[in-house]
Amino acid sequence: MIIQIFGKKNCNETKKVQRFFKERGIKTQFIDLLEKAPSKKEFENFLKYYDLNDFLDIEGKEYKKRNLEYMVYDTMDLLLESPILFKTPIIRSDKGVILGYNPEKLKNI
Repeated sequence: MIIQIFGKKNCNETKKVQRFFKERGIKTQFIDLLEKAPSKKEFENFLKYYDLNDFLDIEGKEYKKRNLEYMVYDTMDLLLESPILFKTPIIRSDKGVILGYNPEKLKNI
C-alpha cells in the first residue's frame, strides 16, 4: 500500500511529512482534506489508532473562529461535515495511522 497523507496544502506539519518521505525516496499520495474528506468508514478505521477528539484541531483558526470551545457538538459529525477542522497531517499505511509530524513514528511506517 502506498503511504497516504491526508492534509491541507498550506499546513506546515503536512509539508514536513511530505518532505520527510521525499528525502527518503518514499512515494506518497497526498489527499487534500479540503477537496476530499475521508468517508465515515475511512474515519472509523482511523479511530482504531487514536481517540476521536485527537483528530479535532482545537488550536486551529477555524475552531476558534467558530467559537466551538463554547458549544456542544458531535465530534464525528463536525469533522465529516467540516474537514477543515481535522488536525493534520494524518498518515496512513498498511502498518497503521499516524497523526501529526512525528519523525520517530514515521521511520517505522
